[in-house]
Amino acid sequence: MNIREILTDIHALEEELLQFEWKYGIRSETLYAAYMSGEEPEDDNWVLDFGEWASVYKTWLARQAEYRNEVQRIQRQAPSLVGLIQEAA
Repeated sequence: MNIREILTDIHALEEELLQFEWKYGIRSETLYAAYMSGEEPEDDNWVLDFGEWASVYKTWLARQAEYRNEVQRIQRQAPSLVGLIQEAA
């Protein structure tokens, strides 16, 4: 994926995360930490949402890492903001 595709994916994932955050009233990192520690949802109706939410958050974390790696790669070749913008164009 190039930097523009990664950024597009990050934004789409963030929209999904925001929907879950508004629905349940907590931040994604809070849900993910509890989910990863094995905490079970109190309501059986939440199980599918929590699984999907955790999966979206995990993908978002991976894309964030990909973005940072791609920025570092580009900046080794063109160490400026202009270089990054030109690469994304």
